[in-house]
Amino acid sequence: MDDNTSTVELHAERVRETGRRPGAASVLIVTSPHRIPEPPPGQAADRHVPGAAVGASALRALVEDGPALVVCDTEGGVVFRNSAAETLFPRLRDARRLAFPGVPQWLSEAHARGAATAEGPAGDREVTATRSPLPDGLTAWRLADVTEERTACRRLADERGRTRFLALASARLLASLNRSKCLQTTAELAAGQLADAAVVVAPAGRRRMTLTGAVAGDAPREKPLPAAADVEEVPGLAEALAGFPPVPSRWVDPALAPQWLLPPGFGELGSLVVTPLPGNGVPAGALVLLRRTGSPVFTEDEEVFARVFAARAGAAISAAVLYADKNDTTEILQRDLLPPPLAPVEGLDLGGAYRPARAVERIGGDFYDVHPCTFGEGEEGTFVVLGDVCGKGPGAAVLTGRIRNTLTALRQVESRHDRLLGLLNDTLLRRQGADARFATMVLADATPLGHGRVGLRLTSAGHPAPLILRGDGRVEEAETRGTLIGVVPSVTSTTWETVLEPGETCLLFSDGVTEARGGASGNEMFGTQRLSGALAECARMPVRAVVERVEMLTAQWLGGNEHDDIALLAVGAPRGSHLTAVDGTGRGRYTG
Repeated sequence: MDDNTSTVELHAERVRETGRRPGAASVLIVTSPHRIPEPPPGQAADRHVPGAAVGASALRALVEDGPALVVCDTEGGVVFRNSAAETLFPRLRDARRLAFPGVPQWLSEAHARGAATAEGPAGDREVTATRSPLPDGLTAWRLADVTEERTACRRLADERGRTRFLALASARLLASLNRSKCLQTTAELAAGQLADAAVVVAPAGRRRMTLTGAVAGDAPREKPLPAAADVEEVPGLAEALAGFPPVPSRWVDPALAPQWLLPPGFGELGSLVVTPLPGNGVPAGALVLLRRTGSPVFTEDEEVFARVFAARAGAAISAAVLYADKNDTTEILQRDLLPPPLAPVEGLDLGGAYRPARAVERIGGDFYDVHPCTFGEGEEGTFVVLGDVCGKGPGAAVLTGRIRNTLTALRQVESRHDRLLGLLNDTLLRRQGADARFATMVLADATPLGHGRVGLRLTSAGHPAPLILRGDGRVEEAETRGTLIGVVPSVTSTTWETVLEPGETCLLFSDGVTEARGGASGNEMFGTQRLSGALAECARMPVRAVVERVEMLTAQWLGGNEHDDIALLAVGAPRGSHLTAVDGTGRGRYTG
């Protein structure tokens, strides 16, 4: 049937499918403008509809305007090629055979060896080819330009790789709050992923700079900026250190980079990128990426990705610097807020222990102090105080420091316990303001009486009364009571005096010991009775051993439960001349 024997209209369209593979078959849809008559009743419909045949010229037009197609015979001669194929392979127009240079070498070789599929470049395009056998020994090669699809896949793979790299970089950078370690990690990661080498230029205080460089595959090295070096020598470096946006690498002449910037043995510099490391308000430094001559120059996408990485690295470095500054400040403050080490005192045995409720903060509301002083009538002795401020953490520690400093000053002008507590109470009431915290404490004056005996004067201000461990194992509670400090305008207290015979001990403790909750139920308090029983087992033991024993039993009772601040201070009358190595103080010392 020729082209004029029918009025059939031919409509052809390629079915658009989501995710369709290259080379997938097209679908031809043929329709007729005439209504197909219904078959007579009882007669099956005929599958062949008269007048619906497609003419040869219509089919040729479909093939000509369709996907790239090359047909060749058994000898490899080209018998047909459409315009799409000639667009992919321009030399195919004059080629008689399916061979190089009419078609690329990869397609010629695939046809020669009878391959079913092949792929390769066509100029700046990427092409796939699928072989289809035809009647009469002919072979058709269907060609598909997959450049955009492959480019999109590569971009997706690159983005996934960059996402994985950023996740790894974040994990490594945040694994340490050490500034030097963060600088080295930044240089190492950048050299391994972004360039042939990387240098981190960072301020080190007092107008000094450090250079932390790394070559891909090597360990990073940190060194000070050479004295004769100037950051202005590196194009864009001074601006990056000031926090200005980076200069595009295509504007930077690598020949201008000074030799001190390059790692030893790096070779000739081909391109570089300088980008700031954003910090906490001020830049944390600058990142310089280096590539040798022969390596690809930095693309715009790579420069953008370098800025993304630099933002994360800068945040980590700033966090490390901030942590170091805060840690130094905290260390300085805690140095004065922590209970002091107990120095040897002639005629006394002393032992202490302190455990804050929040171990990470190291400081809390419990405290003790020991001061040598002169009592009335020129009597030499030691002033001891153990106290407990309401609350926990830094807020309580601030008041603790205030009380300790105030007591130290007031003790120079007042030795009577009742008057001393009154003056302290007045001071706290005037300065508390909105922070209405109160404190409890025990004051003790210890005076050596000779022959190993020690006179004690004890006064409690709302605090648990001290316990006295006698030489025969008996435990007495000091008969002293008093009101809280920092609550009411006037305080009352009673002072109790006793004498410690050689080997006897007075234990001052905070309620963190007696109110420690644990035991079998996990909620039972340690209590004064249990503390007295534990203390009775320590008869004739050195005071340090007594303190360690009580601290250990309290910790065992607590288990892993939360607890209040715990403070212990023991004052003992020495048993005579003896050596002690308790608490790791060395080979021993004379305490008699």
